[in-house]
Amino acid sequence: MKITVVGAGNVGATCADVLAYKEVANQVVLLDIKEGIAEGKALDIWQKAPIDLYDTRTIGATNDYSKTADSDVVVITSGLPRKPGMSRDDLISTNANIVRSVTENVVKHSPNAIIIVVSNPLDVMTYCAHITSKMPRTKVIGMAGILDTARYRAFLAEEINCSPKDIQAVLMGGHGDTMVPLPRYTTVAGIPVTELVAKDKLDAIVNRTINGGGELVKLMGTSAWYAPGSAAAQMVEAIVKDQRRIFPVCMKLEGEYGIDNCYLGVPVVLGKNGVEKIIELKLNDEEKALLEVSRQKVSEVMQALDTMTAAAK
Repeated sequence: MKITVVGAGNVGATCADVLAYKEVANQVVLLDIKEGIAEGKALDIWQKAPIDLYDTRTIGATNDYSKTADSDVVVITSGLPRKPGMSRDDLISTNANIVRSVTENVVKHSPNAIIIVVSNPLDVMTYCAHITSKMPRTKVIGMAGILDTARYRAFLAEEINCSPKDIQAVLMGGHGDTMVPLPRYTTVAGIPVTELVAKDKLDAIVNRTINGGGELVKLMGTSAWYAPGSAAAQMVEAIVKDQRRIFPVCMKLEGEYGIDNCYLGVPVVLGKNGVEKIIELKLNDEEKALLEVSRQKVSEVMQALDTMTAAAK
């Protein structure tokens, strides 16, 4: 098995490190446009293999996609990170050009690969990669839901003072201010979270989750990387090992939830073919309304990308 991570910044390097440490594949290729960065980080990860006891070879490359040939899964993390005061939408023009170029090269050298997009703004970059690749929607997906639910579960674990291992949750919608956490589908060792956390505190946790990325940008001056990199690696592992894990991922909807031609996070079964099945939850009226707000927001940014693309031609 061969995995490629495009973008050797903090998120990409973390993803490659987790994949190597967990021995998800025989080989992990780390690629970047900056001379020596990918090679250096790949070498650093390989040099700790004797310490952490893993066999996965990590190889770095500077803008040489021939080294990524025949990858089974490709993770795209390329693009500018968020800076303080910057919304994900501000990144659209620059990162769309980057993701488009990367996708073209990925498809050229690994036409059968499953593509996982991490670049922001996530939902629209998934759209960009999908239409550029001309691949089935089940094979070009975005990482957002795993990260967002991880933040949600971490905050709940703090409030309840329990292990995050016992918390299960799902959320939907766009990655950002209009994501749709679903407390009704959140459990702690099988116990509904509403029996353990008061409504006002639960609402505060939901709000903190929605603004989770922004909180970290304010603290560090840039986007997060440990959790996003690990989340992407978890998706890769589910695909490579055909685990059929149930995760929320971003993908094109074609009628599911009454939504057509929009890229949103929904719960799916993730396995060797990418998305094996989309799970349609029975949402109540309030949840449907929140999902519609999210759809409208993502659709607006998709249209903005379409306008930019048309103007550039």
